[in-house]
Amino acid sequence: MSVTILYFARLRETLGIAQEKIELPAHAASVAGLLDHLRARGEEWHAALAPTQSYRVAVNQDMADITTPVRDGDEVAIFPPVTGG
Repeated sequence: MSVTILYFARLRETLGIAQEKIELPAHAASVAGLLDHLRARGEEWHAALAPTQSYRVAVNQDMADITTPVRDGDEVAIFPPVTGG
């Protein structure tokens, strides 16, 4: 399954990538599976996307949680929480 991932703010800076299209294995068919797949890329990825880090995920521009399915052709955005004032 092919998905497009968009990285924003500190994640884009830390990981050195703004957007990519990746092939996900069938077992990574949820936000949790996608995040596990990305964390497996190495220590930098694991640290940036650790469950203890603050970030949000949207699938096709809808806010998602770890149980949200990820399907072929989806766009997944990962970004830090935004505050305003």
